[in-house]
Amino acid sequence: QVQLVESGGGLVQAGGSLRLSCAASGRTFSSYAIGWFRQAPRKERELVAGISRSGSSTYYADSVEGRFTISTDNAKNTVYLQMNSLRPEDTGLYYCAARGGSLVTATRFYDYWGQGTQVTVSS
Repeated sequence: QVQLVESGGGLVQAGGSLRLSCAASGRTFSSYAIGWFRQAPRKERELVAGISRSGSSTYYADSVEGRFTISTDNAKNTVYLQMNSLRPEDTGLYYCAARGGSLVTATRFYDYWGQGTQVTVSS
């Protein structure tokens, strides 16, 4: 099992940046594929960025490609989401999640979830 705790959310103006952190306890990140999900008001939760267990593969939603970067620090057992050029439509509750298999986009295949961190982008 793994426990996940997100941090780093906040209020930022459009065009600004934030870095989200997802700290894990329990098993190490190398055992899991990790995804950052976003749930915007009145929308379904969606995967915005993910990284495979080995770290060799990443995924980005079209809406964040070129603006967001997912990375890991194995020594700290932490996954980061660097978010640049933020837009009002990036507003939402951001969750990190882990699964023991390959990196996939569907929410239902992730077994472990953090509590979420709110990101609000003002125009």
